[in-house]
Amino acid sequence: MSIYVARSPWPVFYHRWRLYLNTWRGTVFSSFLLPVMFLLGLGVSVGSYVDDRVLGMPYANFIAPGVLASTAFQVAINEAAWPVLGGFKWVRTYHAMRASPLRPVDMAVGEILWIWLRAGTSAAGFLVVLTLFGIVRSPVALLTVPAVLLLAVASCTPVLAYSASIRTDNWFSFLFRFAVIPMTLFAGVFFPVEQLPLVPRWVAYASPLWHGVELCRAATLGTPTAIGWLGHAAYLALWAVVGYLLAAHRFTRRLTD
Repeated sequence: MSIYVARSPWPVFYHRWRLYLNTWRGTVFSSFLLPVMFLLGLGVSVGSYVDDRVLGMPYANFIAPGVLASTAFQVAINEAAWPVLGGFKWVRTYHAMRASPLRPVDMAVGEILWIWLRAGTSAAGFLVVLTLFGIVRSPVALLTVPAVLLLAVASCTPVLAYSASIRTDNWFSFLFRFAVIPMTLFAGVFFPVEQLPLVPRWVAYASPLWHGVELCRAATLGTPTAIGWLGHAAYLALWAVVGYLLAAHRFTRRLTD
């Protein structure tokens, strides 16, 4: 008896979910425990040497929203990198899906939905930890979750397009060395971007992570943002739309070559 698969991203999402049920234990450390240990090691230990008057708050409070945003950012990037290339090159999952009514755009959207779940749950769990530590000081702290979801889609969609374009995972080393790691270090997670020289500062402003950090810091601490909530959200939305169009195009091109 044949099983009809509708044109929808949900079968792709469900496929990723079923795979995750077999491997979820391996992600607990990287997406939850590691950020907590990082916050304790850097925010509390190193933070004890930082004068609170420099930032207007304890150092742990300053970096906590940044670590939350950067964790979701890295989860989104990782989920859009090797698993997606594997679906094209090694396991060829997408080619099997192409034999069904699923379209390449369904596959791309399904991956985005899955990345939303991974990034959103990581952010929600870490937000609970921040609350227990007494770091959350704003009544709108729950807005951190939609801010993280917006950051996740803005970050993952260009990487989805990148993963659908390359033929070997050696190219991921360029992505992480020249994009992910610099953005993590110089996007306002560990120190104010305003302390950077002019050119690196504007490079940081162009990073989607900086805008995500600003939104998360405003939501958890109640601090003002650099260009307002709507300005940051609009910039991330622009990344998301352009990235989605590129991802849909590259998925279609890769599966019809």
